Amino acid sequence: MPMYYKFDYAIRNESDEIVDSSAGGEVLSFVEGDGSMIAGLEKAFVGREVGDEFSVTVGPEEAYGWPQRQLIKTISRDMIQTDAEEIKVNMIFQIGSGTDSQVVKVVSVEKDGITVDGNHPLAGIALNFDIQVLEVRQVESDLI
Repeated sequence: MPMYYKFDYAIRNESDEIVDSSAGGEVLSFVEGDGSMIAGLEKAFVGREVGDEFSVTVGPEEAYGWPQRQLIKTISRDMIQTDAEEIKVNMIFQIGSGTDSQVVKVVSVEKDGITVDGNHPLAGIALNFDIQVLEVRQVESDLI
């Protein structure tokens, strides 16, 4: 039977600065194999018990992957439903609609178009986790 895990976490960057954590907010949880947790972190939980504290580095190949060049493209200004003068580098918004929609980040703004990046913001980055396991239990098969 798959396991359910609930945990506190902190994510540190390469400079050892905390860039995200559950401190003062919501803890994370997942069910083994449900696809909601990055693969590298899910693997690190195997065999863990309540009260365990550990650190793990998850490389891009088991987190959000490597940046893909084909997800960086230049689009015309009229594809964005906002005043073109308001568009700034690092803005994040959705382009397209329905199954063709994509969340993108503005990389550059030029006269002839806007270059956007559709890669996950954490693509290509190793994630350093500090974990404290709060709950571990088997999941009833009829609840999966």
